[in-house]
Amino acid sequence: MSQSHTLLINADDQPELLERLLRIVRHRGFRLTSLDMHHTNDANAVEITLQVKSDRPIANLQSQLDKLWDVSRVRLLPLEQQ
Repeated sequence: MSQSHTLLINADDQPELLERLLRIVRHRGFRLTSLDMHHTNDANAVEITLQVKSDRPIANLQSQLDKLWDVSRVRLLPLEQQ
């Protein structure tokens, strides 16, 4: 049974960032169900909320996203905040 997860990602605002994030989501076997991206107070940074579904462990996706050089933080929201 697929589980739904929400990730909060803080990153530098780079033109290729979204493409890299989506490629990792797909390659790790997750299905994107929602995406929201907005600039933070720092004009060169963005906050991205990803909602994904999969039978695979979310820790695999979280660790791969955290390895991206322009990503500064990846947080998994607890179920009650989703």
